Amino acid sequence: MIAHIRYGTQGKTELANVHPFQRELWGIPFIFAHNGDVPLFKRSGDDQGAVRGYLPRLAVNGSKDYDQVFFPVGDTDSEAIFCAILNALRAQFQTLPSLPVLHDTIRKLCDEIVEHDPELTILNFLMGCGENVQFAYSWPGARPGSSVWNGLYYLVREPPFSVADLEDCDYSIDFSKVTTPEDRVAVIATKPLTKNEEWIELRRGELILFDDGLPHLEPTACFDVETRGHGLKSNHVLTCPSIEEDMRRYGLFQGSGI
Repeated sequence: MIAHIRYGTQGKTELANVHPFQRELWGIPFIFAHNGDVPLFKRSGDDQGAVRGYLPRLAVNGSKDYDQVFFPVGDTDSEAIFCAILNALRAQFQTLPSLPVLHDTIRKLCDEIVEHDPELTILNFLMGCGENVQFAYSWPGARPGSSVWNGLYYLVREPPFSVADLEDCDYSIDFSKVTTPEDRVAVIATKPLTKNEEWIELRRGELILFDDGLPHLEPTACFDVETRGHGLKSNHVLTCPSIEEDMRRYGLFQGSGI
């Protein structure tokens, strides 16, 4: 589940600018919610912007010469970022990428977005790719003149479950009474929601794949998710990834054993 409460620093208050945004790529629904400010994709005044058909391209194999098929409907930098990432993914892959390759590629695209203006860029997002795949990325920061820190935090709730006390109001819940021993969930938020649980802040420039309530921080860790059958799935006319070939690419496959 992705939910977003928007403090509209850019774009009008209208349905077109409501997060999360959704598009279809490779026959798979992609969902995106963002918190921050990204100069590369911001419009101001009479500047030409995404709403008028202009959208910065992200490099694919060193080139920006490819067709764009995804464009923003609204006027936020958030939706423009999402469309640019999808355009780059569409241009780069003719077959479904494995999760390690997808993780690696998305992180490189985020690096390019940030490199445009590392000081003023604040890029925190959640991106869902189909039924199982959930990415979280963070380049945290505070807007000029503001003391509000924009980042991402996560925790994993799993047995043994205990009582959680909300941070901003006098309310507690005993998760041991509403869960089973088989349950596990990851909660990701812009700030810790409870005061007696261990929240972990994403490092600057960190991309994490969450699956079954567990974080996978590196591309090679995503092979476990892929081999469990939680990779990208599509009824579209795209070939599935070659897991053995990708394992060789990351130095994890030798002969007939892993």
